[in-house]
Amino acid sequence: MGNGFQFIDIVFFAMIAAFLVLRLRSVLGRRNDTKTGHRDPFATGERERGKDENVIPLPDVGRRPEAPTPDMEPGETGSAIGRGVQQIRKVDPSFDPKEFLIGARAAFEMILGAFAAADKATLKDLLSAEVYGNFVRAIDEREKAGHRLEDTLVGIKSAEVVEAFLDGRVAHVTVKFVSEQIAVTRDSEGQIVDGNPNTVTEVTDFWTFARDSRSRDPNWDLVATRSLD
Repeated sequence: MGNGFQFIDIVFFAMIAAFLVLRLRSVLGRRNDTKTGHRDPFATGERERGKDENVIPLPDVGRRPEAPTPDMEPGETGSAIGRGVQQIRKVDPSFDPKEFLIGARAAFEMILGAFAAADKATLKDLLSAEVYGNFVRAIDEREKAGHRLEDTLVGIKSAEVVEAFLDGRVAHVTVKFVSEQIAVTRDSEGQIVDGNPNTVTEVTDFWTFARDSRSRDPNWDLVATRSLD
């Protein structure tokens, strides 16, 4: 009898293990960065290498809209955010706040890294012309002073949609990011002129992304940024 129960336990745990493997495959299988194992939310299918890689896509246009998500709907359908999301979905039924946030979080990390590294090419693909100009001026001033920025993103504590609206045919979505960062500015000799390499600072940013809903281009551009002091 004892052996029988032991056999049943083995079968039961084997079924649980198989279920967990299938669940992991269903999640990890959506990631397409084969080098790092992290999902590239900017890829929208097969692209030429180096072309249109840094984009935040909407879900496929042909896909049926998913059921309302609990954090955005239906509890917030009467709120300004809920109404804004519904406006965007009227012109693009595939828009999903949760899927959008996945791309926005990755864009946040990529833009911070590109700004610290003075990678203007990457920034140009992700920013509107106005924001790109602001970033470039800051980079040029930093380089003119002989300074180097070291900005380490320790982690993103939270990211949430705080505003969504349709302006004509252009969709706007603002995301509040709360992150932990270590930012240090050094001079040409490596001496610290600002920041502390041993201090983790909590930073709150509000970034607004925009996209022409009638465009075939799936890219979302960063069109505005502001931070809480």
